[in-house]
Amino acid sequence: MDNFSLASSTTHYCSTFTSKPYSMSTRTATTIPFYSITTCSHDSENLTTTSSSLRRPTNNRPFKPIANSPVNPHRPKPKTHNTNPLQTLLNPTPKRNPIDNSSQTLTEKLWLTSKLSPPPAPAPAPSPAPDANETDINSYLDSSVDLGSKQSKQIEHREKGKIFVGNLPLWIKKNELTEFFRQFGPIKNVILIKGYNDTERNMGFGFVIYGGATAEKAAMNAVEFDGMEFHGRVITVKLDDGRRMKEKSAERARWIDGDDSVEYKSAWQEERDGSRKELKKVLETQPENWQAVVGAFQKIKKPSRKEFGLMVNYYARRGDMHRARETFESMRARGIEPNSHVFTNLIHAYAVGRDMDEALSCVRKMEDEGIELSLVTYSILVGGFAKIGDVNAAEKWFKEAKETQRTLNAIIYGNIIYAHCQAFNMERAEALVREMEEEGIDATRDIYHMMMDGYTMIKEEDKCLVVFKRLKECGFTPTVITYGCLINLYTKMGKVSKALEVSETMKADGIRHNMKTYSMLINGFIKLKDWANAFAIFEDVVKDGLKPDVVLYNNIITAFCGMGNMDRAIRTVEEMQKLRHKPTSRTFMPIIHGFARAGEAKRALEVFNLMRMCGCIPTVHTYNALILGLVEKRQMDRAVKVLDEMLLAGIGPNEHTYTTIMHGYASLGDTGKAFEYFSKVKNEGLNLDVFTYEALLKACCKAGRMQSALAVTKEMHAKKIPRNTFIYNILIDGWARRGDVWEAADLMQQMKQEGVKPDIRTYTSLVNACCKAGDMLRADKTIKEMEAAGLKPNIKTYTTLIHGWARASLPEKAMKCFEDMKLAGLKPDRAVYHCLMTSLLTRASVAEEYIYSSIQQICAEMIDAGLTVDMGTAVHWARCLRKIERCGGDLTEALQKTFPPDWNSQNTLDEISGVDREHDDDDDDDDELLYESDSDGDIDED
Repeated sequence: MDNFSLASSTTHYCSTFTSKPYSMSTRTATTIPFYSITTCSHDSENLTTTSSSLRRPTNNRPFKPIANSPVNPHRPKPKTHNTNPLQTLLNPTPKRNPIDNSSQTLTEKLWLTSKLSPPPAPAPAPSPAPDANETDINSYLDSSVDLGSKQSKQIEHREKGKIFVGNLPLWIKKNELTEFFRQFGPIKNVILIKGYNDTERNMGFGFVIYGGATAEKAAMNAVEFDGMEFHGRVITVKLDDGRRMKEKSAERARWIDGDDSVEYKSAWQEERDGSRKELKKVLETQPENWQAVVGAFQKIKKPSRKEFGLMVNYYARRGDMHRARETFESMRARGIEPNSHVFTNLIHAYAVGRDMDEALSCVRKMEDEGIELSLVTYSILVGGFAKIGDVNAAEKWFKEAKETQRTLNAIIYGNIIYAHCQAFNMERAEALVREMEEEGIDATRDIYHMMMDGYTMIKEEDKCLVVFKRLKECGFTPTVITYGCLINLYTKMGKVSKALEVSETMKADGIRHNMKTYSMLINGFIKLKDWANAFAIFEDVVKDGLKPDVVLYNNIITAFCGMGNMDRAIRTVEEMQKLRHKPTSRTFMPIIHGFARAGEAKRALEVFNLMRMCGCIPTVHTYNALILGLVEKRQMDRAVKVLDEMLLAGIGPNEHTYTTIMHGYASLGDTGKAFEYFSKVKNEGLNLDVFTYEALLKACCKAGRMQSALAVTKEMHAKKIPRNTFIYNILIDGWARRGDVWEAADLMQQMKQEGVKPDIRTYTSLVNACCKAGDMLRADKTIKEMEAAGLKPNIKTYTTLIHGWARASLPEKAMKCFEDMKLAGLKPDRAVYHCLMTSLLTRASVAEEYIYSSIQQICAEMIDAGLTVDMGTAVHWARCLRKIERCGGDLTEALQKTFPPDWNSQNTLDEISGVDREHDDDDDDDDELLYESDSDGDIDED
């Protein structure tokens, strides 16, 4: 009998093993010796300790600190006992104390959870478990028995249904080998081993794998044909001996054993590996040098699916969908079947090239071949449809991704959010951000930028600033893109001063401007027609060492055209060409529009031909710029002629083309022509938007056909096209021309009820209606309402009010408005002087002395400003002077200084011809001066 002393991690016990045979029927049928353990305690208390008491101490005994535990850091004194040679084998690591603090339950760790919801009742005590040492001994003895049975088994490496075929012709093809061996049974696969140096020829041997339930039988039947002639050669056919699987198993065993020996490769393998590494290096270091990338790929003698996938992905990033498709088809021609990764790269190429029809055809091909779409594929599809503005298709693929994929990531959420931001659907974008956060997906910096850009497009300043603040709270550092969104927001809203403040903040944070931010600032100043500051920003670009790109040059050309310096704009185009910047059609658009607007149609056509010579193909936008310039000069015949040339060139007009023509005829009051082109928009299936109806309403109101205008508004309501501020301004202006102040006031109330905010022109049109009706008290009340709404009267508002007081024969009130206008910092123009002088002259014969001094004051101001009146106005004022000073005087002398230079010669002719103008006719001319420029300005809204 052998005695061993075992040591435990908690208390020391002496164990006596008694040899006794035991049959282990539950594990194995082999009878092995069993050693029973009799334990005796050497503790102070003479208590019998069982196996259960080792695992769960009784409650009546005090807790004994664990050696080397945080409670008792002192190491216990070693006890003398017999060494156990099986201790390391049976119990190599100390047992974990079940009362250790690290074994607390989840409820004990999450104390807040236990307070919010009380923990459940404790479970009943488990049945006594066997002793740990006994379990370890049994496991060891069982493993020794199982080890013997496993060693007796021999690993089977041979694949069933697989045969080896040797001594094949070097030119044999896979389909010919398949046709021959198909007679023995269904074939699962045929493998021909290719040559190293010549991939078109094989090595003369291969494998045939049969499939189905009869695979083994078919292989046996095929082996019987060993030694028969096949294409002039006696082939060798035998069952696969599993040599390849044995080599793989041996290699895996060496890897598990930690064998680091390097297996030697042939020169061909080393050369191919070097070519593969060279391709990866070129893709990482020189992605812009496509010639180097293609050359590195062509050096690979036998590219694999991975290399083909890299090339398809490279062309996809460049947007070259045709070369990506060519590489894809070349891979299939070599017998390499594409997987999900390669298909996804090809779909990405079509998405970048905005050809989503071909992308969907690739998706259908994947489904036909049984390849499932991955989350990356869905993300690319959603992003592709987002770029072309098809929100419905993007939403469809996003919902399908949610149904088929277990989890989504921030990339696909960013793509669908971008789609809705571009469609101005910010409510859905906000809902998607909320859904993404509820799924536990953190928003990336790009998603914050998308939301800021979306709010910028709808000019939501408050929400854009909220997103900007939240971005910084989340720990993201603002970049040039972040500040660029804010600069773009303020330039679109016309708050260029705030955009400059953002620019200074960006510089203070150490972030430099790029070309896009500079272009935004220049665009902001161009919209305000602040040419000096626009050119100052351009000088800052040069000082920062940045090279202006095509976009920046286009903005500078637009500034020169806005100033009317057309020659300098053309020289800028020449400078672009010297710097090897290729002008685009957008480069020539402002030049063509500028010449056409100046009435120089010949030079506009010359620039149009110059654009063609530079290789720019005229687009519908280029023709629209030419037509717009002619329309603004009221040259409708030439505009229609350009439209006919456009049709002959095979370029179809869009809704903006016809809307511009409609605006031109609306300015002339030709309602028939406006309705004719409106019918063309309908018949050609173009989009009827609010701008098209705006042009039609403008024609009706200019012609005084208010009932037709009401019919147009009903059609807008039927098509669910909301009326904006411009629509209401046109309607109120139409009723104002007729002097119907009640209809104009009702429209103003309806406008406020619908939540449409009136602007300065709305109030000016209502003031005009009051003045036409002679209700000057209501006109003063409207001015006070406008100031209460935070709007200050502009020069047109004051001119309308002066004209109203003049019509009411109250020149002193008109003079007071004139003084208020100058106190407000506004500079009077020709229309103001015309209205005021006409009013004073008509009352001078019966008015008080101060009117004479007012006339002399106005004449002096007109002379200082260099303003002169036309011949018709001069004749009218001269006839009014005859009623005051028949033989001439101070007023006549002062007033004649504002007449045209050829007044003396023309005056005699006018007296002979009997030119006479009525005061009412002059009033109508004043109306044209007040509102004609506003009507022309509506064209730019398109």
